[in-house]
Amino acid sequence: MKILNLSQIPDEPVVHNPAILKRVMLRAGELPHLTNFSQSRFGPGHLAPAHSHADMCEVFLVESGNGVIRIDGTEYPMTPGTCVAVAVGEIHEIENTGTEDLVLTYFGIRAP
Repeated sequence: MKILNLSQIPDEPVVHNPAILKRVMLRAGELPHLTNFSQSRFGPGHLAPAHSHADMCEVFLVESGNGVIRIDGTEYPMTPGTCVAVAVGEIHEIENTGTEDLVLTYFGIRAP
């Protein structure tokens, strides 16, 4: 068992853009198949540039703010309550297009 509170977890930079900070609640190896369970804050204009994963899927839930996710060149709005699942190999990038922080809670699942 593990019980955490976001307020007690230190910020760390996101690999794809160190200006974006995240708090990692669960890391790879703590639960089967899970690569991470985190929450990120994208400041206005921040972008996690286009990339893909050969070995994992990702699921994003928009907690607050507004932005877009581009998946394989198609743009989709990200507004509070939006859930987006990105499959293995899909090229994706996320951009905060709003005037306040875009807050995303997300996790990765290792693909077989």
